[in-house]
Amino acid sequence: MKTVIVAAFVGFFALPVFAQSTPVELGPYAISEDAPVDVSADSLEISSETNSASFIGNVLVIQGDIRISAGRVSLFYDPEAGDVARLEADGSVVFSTPSEAAEAEAALYNVAERMISLTGGVVLTQGPATLSAERLVIDLASGNARLEGRVRTVFTPGQGE
Repeated sequence: MKTVIVAAFVGFFALPVFAQSTPVELGPYAISEDAPVDVSADSLEISSETNSASFIGNVLVIQGDIRISAGRVSLFYDPEAGDVARLEADGSVVFSTPSEAAEAEAALYNVAERMISLTGGVVLTQGPATLSAERLVIDLASGNARLEGRVRTVFTPGQGE
């Protein structure tokens, strides 16, 4: 389950767009499900009342070449199945690989729906291209994504793809 969460935030794209709502396709990205997940934070709070675990302060999640950093990362568990139902991250959220990065104020991953939403000042970079919007929604089932809310891009012709 952890690898799905981490791998979900990669595979970014470079595409010239100028619209309020823009559909995009994500490139393929594979990660070994056996790769260890290293999580560090200033503190960890576990709540049986809310079926959650929250990593707080300078949170860094690393799996292979993938990094997620945020002020707080909370996992919410399905009490019947015991699996992670959703992940929430907030406080200067950054997802990165050696060649791509996404920044946002907050992120939500709904495991059952296989949907990821990044919100608040979203900035995507890949090589020389930069995309920004207020919201990025990624459908993991289809591999499609949508940028919403004053979408803007900056790219340099003749560089990258």
